[in-house]
Amino acid sequence: MAETAQRDRPTFARLAVACGVGSSLEFYDFLIYGTASALVFGRLFFPQSEPWTATLLAFSTFAVGFLMRPIGSIIFGHFGDRLGRRRMLVISLSLMGVSTALMGLLPTYAAIGIAAPLLLLSLRIVHGLSVGGETAGATLLAVEHAPAGKRGLYGSLVTIGSPLGAFLANGAFALVLLLPEADLYDWGWRIPFLAGIAVVLVGLFARRNVAETPEFERIAKTARTGRAPLIAVLREHKRLVLLTAGVNLGFNAFMFIVVTFLLAYGSQAVGIPRSVLLYGSMAGSIAQVAGIVYFCRLTDRIGRKPVLMAGAIFCTVWGFPLFALVDSGSPALAVLGIVLAFGGSAAIFGPMLAYFSELFGPELRYTGVGFGYQIGAVLGGGLSPLIAGSLVTAAGGSSWLVATYMSAAGLISLLCLLGLPETVRK
Repeated sequence: MAETAQRDRPTFARLAVACGVGSSLEFYDFLIYGTASALVFGRLFFPQSEPWTATLLAFSTFAVGFLMRPIGSIIFGHFGDRLGRRRMLVISLSLMGVSTALMGLLPTYAAIGIAAPLLLLSLRIVHGLSVGGETAGATLLAVEHAPAGKRGLYGSLVTIGSPLGAFLANGAFALVLLLPEADLYDWGWRIPFLAGIAVVLVGLFARRNVAETPEFERIAKTARTGRAPLIAVLREHKRLVLLTAGVNLGFNAFMFIVVTFLLAYGSQAVGIPRSVLLYGSMAGSIAQVAGIVYFCRLTDRIGRKPVLMAGAIFCTVWGFPLFALVDSGSPALAVLGIVLAFGGSAAIFGPMLAYFSELFGPELRYTGVGFGYQIGAVLGGGLSPLIAGSLVTAAGGSSWLVATYMSAAGLISLLCLLGLPETVRK
């Protein structure tokens, strides 16, 4: 049995591509869609009588994608716990890639009228649903194939996809924004969306020959797959779902303020060139990749909770220094703050998904991990940029309320971690 499992285990490199490509595409699409919503979607897909209203409508389609994630985690978790991890991952990645590419092919409001925003909204819904199933499934594919003592390292194959996707997205739009304005609105904005299909093709090729995980095959042979995984998770593991959602809520609130809100705040309120902040985020993405690999390997040696709690403490305290560096108006200090925010937060983000997967039994793991993680993503990441903007307005343009909000969110993560067990030897 052990020899068979060893022979069927995919190589580390194949798993790296098969598991990381989905989260790369997820974050890549998040950033290019958010940037396009701010720059071009309001003008291209909505009536222009009220330009600000059109921009708000564009952002509303962005928010819909977040709201669909928990629903997607339920749908894909249901079938992933009953039929297998690999099959659901092929479907989720295909839907993500097709919806992203089709956004780049959509006719505008000027061409087809109200059908344009409706089609955009429909594609955003499909993308949100597929993302809801991708994260947990990719994590299980990596962790359940991991050799003994390396689940943390193998779990990093999924989380490093986010900073890599951020790097690619920032780079793509940095190039597109060099185009003349007429070309940007005519065809340039489509390029980043269409380029995403290349990522999908690589991922599908890598996933095609990856075997189903040994843990799922074991529960399938013993008929332990449940008929209603969500009901079982909420009945038996409600506390775990709430605590894992809280852990991710704090990280997402911290990170999405850094990734999205800080670009607008730093350029508009402080006057730092947007290109400087963009390059700072790209450098931060590289720092986060290195941090994720380091911290995940560290959890395999000393345990998950010490590293995760150190990351939560960092997210709790770094908001005030970060905004102090940005508010200084110095481009160099602002970039330093952003890079350290990316790198320090890797301590909680990197091991998070591997840790969550160890909290749930294999028969309910896809649903449990996905639902808890995505609820936290919606409450933390989906709302944090809007909350941050409101807090700056309430503080008369000052950043101290936003920094306080980041600290409060980080404290939620820390308190939720205190209520969860160590799992590294499980």
